[in-house]
Amino acid sequence: MAVAPSIGLTPEQTQLAASVSDFAARHAPIDKTRAAFDSLSAGGLPDWWDDFTANGFHAVHLPEGVGGGGGSLLDVACVLEAAATAMLPGPVLPTVIAGAVAMLADDEPAARDLLGRLAQGMPGAVVADRDVLRATATEHGWTLNGSTSAVPGLCSAQVVIVTARSAGRTLWLIVDPTAPGVESSPLDGTDKTVDVGVLRFDDYACPAQHRLTGVDDTRVQCLSLALTAAAASGVIRWCVAAVTEHLRTREQFGKPIGAFQALQHQAAMLLVHSELATAAAWDAARSASESLTQNRIASATAALMSIGPAPGFVLDALTMFGAIGYTWEHDLHLYWRKATSLAASIGPISRHAYQLGDLTRLESRDVSVKLGDTEADFRRFVAGVLDEAATLRNDQPGRQGDYPNLATGPQRTLLAEAGLIAPHWPRPWGLDATTRQQLIIDEEFARRPQLVRPSLGIAEWILPSLISGAPEHVAQQLIPPTVRGELGWCQLFSEPGAGSDLAALTTRAVKVDGGWRITGHKIWTSSAHTADYGALLARTDPDAAKHRGIGYFIVDMRSDGIDLQPIRQATGEAHFNEVFLTDVFVPDELLLGGPTDGWRLAIATMAQERVAISAYIKEDRAVILRALAGRGGPDHVQVLAALGDADALATAIKVLAVREVLRLLDGQTPGAASSVAKVAMNVMLRRTFAATLELSSPAGLLEDDGIDGASLIEQYFQLPAELIGGGTKEIQLNIIAQFILGLPRP
Repeated sequence: MAVAPSIGLTPEQTQLAASVSDFAARHAPIDKTRAAFDSLSAGGLPDWWDDFTANGFHAVHLPEGVGGGGGSLLDVACVLEAAATAMLPGPVLPTVIAGAVAMLADDEPAARDLLGRLAQGMPGAVVADRDVLRATATEHGWTLNGSTSAVPGLCSAQVVIVTARSAGRTLWLIVDPTAPGVESSPLDGTDKTVDVGVLRFDDYACPAQHRLTGVDDTRVQCLSLALTAAAASGVIRWCVAAVTEHLRTREQFGKPIGAFQALQHQAAMLLVHSELATAAAWDAARSASESLTQNRIASATAALMSIGPAPGFVLDALTMFGAIGYTWEHDLHLYWRKATSLAASIGPISRHAYQLGDLTRLESRDVSVKLGDTEADFRRFVAGVLDEAATLRNDQPGRQGDYPNLATGPQRTLLAEAGLIAPHWPRPWGLDATTRQQLIIDEEFARRPQLVRPSLGIAEWILPSLISGAPEHVAQQLIPPTVRGELGWCQLFSEPGAGSDLAALTTRAVKVDGGWRITGHKIWTSSAHTADYGALLARTDPDAAKHRGIGYFIVDMRSDGIDLQPIRQATGEAHFNEVFLTDVFVPDELLLGGPTDGWRLAIATMAQERVAISAYIKEDRAVILRALAGRGGPDHVQVLAALGDADALATAIKVLAVREVLRLLDGQTPGAASSVAKVAMNVMLRRTFAATLELSSPAGLLEDDGIDGASLIEQYFQLPAELIGGGTKEIQLNIIAQFILGLPRP
């Protein structure tokens, strides 16, 4: 079965997750787990628990000095994800969380002893609700009274970490649940694969030496969310695999149901959600060593992207299975139950959204890849060029708009000649920079915020085709001035009858002496009115299959026979154009590749476009919500929650890109990040602007009513350009369903 990407990125993490999966397949097939529901609910340990802990899976993150694996929180997150994917029963998650909490404590005998017992395989649990238990100081410690809330793993736990209030302070205490004064009561839990219970304390005597010091309440919440998100990621991953297999094999009306576009789109959206959930869980786990604020942002994002929505994602999977997925016999309901239980364990999701919004109104998640001192010579070269560029100024506006990143002049020329505007391009146009070198350039630009990084605009998507397909003298004529910002470009692809179905284009190119005569009608051409050149697709062979008879031409936009008609948008502006071509001559040297190579080159161009559009997440799309959050007012709580929702999705998309970069650094092939990010961007923009319009009301009454200088209506009415450009959401879902999940074409 096709499986969505996992949390682990390194070979070691992949092998660790595979080992957990193999263990589950051998020791805990789901039929065996079903037969043990009653025993598990009562707090019984699976009969394979000793073998599982002997392998050290539960203690990967614990120090080697106490018998653990010496790994990271990210390593054990891979274990939890794999365990949830395999529906491995028992108190795996509660025990792992207990070990992680114990590691937060000061290095004292109580913590070392607890870590040692957990590493040896003692199941544990954590009760982190500090307001439910009361501790009264005694000569030798404390007396505990009260009842805990319902907590997974309490009945199977042989050691429990609890919080209690004593004289206005919070204590973290180690409790023996079998000792006098403690009563464990099992409850009928939603998740049938792990027990849920409560502990009641009646004058329980807790010795002073059983206190854990140095434990930070907020760090506990962060690591609990990160590890719970890892389990939620595993649940969603299983759903992607199960749904994909079902859609491939189940037939209706004489064909696999996976050929029906509605189901393809549902399955593709499930993969998108899974990728974002996994990315957020990964980021939460890796943030454990960062500042508290960064840790809180990442863990709250995981709550909103992985844990909270998990039940809904499983429900989406169930609807694709139909009635069969709703039966007790089908395994899907076990994953639905687990997702529901995980979501319930973290409290109201709106609370996490509010907390995240309160954090991100002032600070954003830093998802940059830390490269250290690698490639020092290359870094010195880049730094030297940028330092020199900072002493220069651009003195002319850009060819296609008076924007700082399009401006021309000495500064841009220096950066262009140094290869730093498109460093990934091959020499002499760029630096043939590796992924690592591109990240170094990103870092050095970020260290100089006063230096505006130049943009190529639409040319960024077109010039790679010129590099690969144009004659040398044409490349020399067009590429350097474009990089310097002296030439502007447009893309002449779409036609009135060939939008998403681009291969249906009818513009024709007829061979003549020395070149081609092109006649046709293009539409939705951005910036054609300011372009010097355009990349144009035209049909060169009307008798060939529609994808094969297409040529890729470079057209001088000042040529005879070109007529431009502006298309006025809903904003009142005219950034798009209709372009009418009547017998326009294009010389042979401006046909890239062969006469029928156009489709291949166009696909490469559109791939560049999708990547470029996905990168726009670097811009703050919640700027108006952020401004509203700083104002206070009666809707303050709703504004912060909406800001948290928007920033969680934006952060997950950025993290998705970071994970893709790390894969490339590791020498792996590119994944599905481009199409997934494009769909996720679409969702984010729609969701963010819907909340912005609602919460900024009545600003939407007036077209020029801005919020702290940010024009609400102008931004909102420009939204379709981003939702449609580079391929609509629906087209991207087709790509994901058919080329990534491997579902049959309709």
